[in-house]
Amino acid sequence: MKRILLLGGTGFVGRHVCAKLAQLSGDALCRVTVPTRRTANAQAIQSLPMVDVVQADVHDEGALARLVAGHDAVVNLVAILHGSQAAFEHAHVALVSKLARACNAAGVQRVVHVSALGAAPDAPSLYLRSKAAGEAVWSASGLGVTTLRPSVIFGADDQFLNLFAKLQAVFPVMPLAGATARFQPVWVEDIAQAIVQCLHSQRSVFDSNPAPIYAGTGPETFTLRQLVELAGRLSGHPRPVLPLGSLLGNLQALAMELAPGPTLMSRDNLRSMQVDNVADGSLPGLQALGITPAALSAIAPGYLSTRNTMDGYRKTSGR
Repeated sequence: MKRILLLGGTGFVGRHVCAKLAQLSGDALCRVTVPTRRTANAQAIQSLPMVDVVQADVHDEGALARLVAGHDAVVNLVAILHGSQAAFEHAHVALVSKLARACNAAGVQRVVHVSALGAAPDAPSLYLRSKAAGEAVWSASGLGVTTLRPSVIFGADDQFLNLFAKLQAVFPVMPLAGATARFQPVWVEDIAQAIVQCLHSQRSVFDSNPAPIYAGTGPETFTLRQLVELAGRLSGHPRPVLPLGSLLGNLQALAMELAPGPTLMSRDNLRSMQVDNVADGSLPGLQALGITPAALSAIAPGYLSTRNTMDGYRKTSGR
């Protein structure tokens, strides 16, 4: 039975990966360790069979080395979308360096790393450049690493389409920066299955030079404006979308950065959207892993329409 260490296992993608790994049986059966700073963050996965939640700080190199020891494979899902250059370096580069050292010391033979579509050393945003720097650390480590580069990920509990739906339930018009940016959204279940496939592939990751990299994309391409309009329509709150130019878009993003509470969009996000978030054919897609990716247009109505129904219940009940 394989032992798998899953970093970022309490997050959006991580919860789906845990669920899929917990369903495996026979020769594929595995035991999964999910470290988290606060066990309260792991409520969604704590009851899953064969999943062990441990309280630990993965950025502590000593603690990380102890976690890696005794595992056969490691999955790294740790990522942030907003922050300073130092924050991106901390999450996407420094952690990978510590993890690579720990894996080499422990003799781990298989690593799956989730990066981002558009990651490149000369990318326009700190986020994408830091993701590329993290990939470079793995490439120099000598380890067998499989990398997934997903486009924007959607699913029933996402903070993507659901966010656009929530905003349109409140505001009469949607001013939108980056309205023409193009995305190829991928279903979280497909990305989770791709990670499972990479972990259990009979083909050694050492067979490829360079190490394999897969583009994680769905079959459909949308502009950001089309995605916002779709979220509003399916959730029952369609609103006019007002595309913003560069100056006003950056002012909107700055205001969101300075606003209290979670950051919804940043100027660095806008810089990321200068590069289309779509597959260019240079990398194999999910089909190479035996996965036929689901279309957003087939999946999103199932959960956004439910949101529309629940909003109606809340209004009639006075909540």
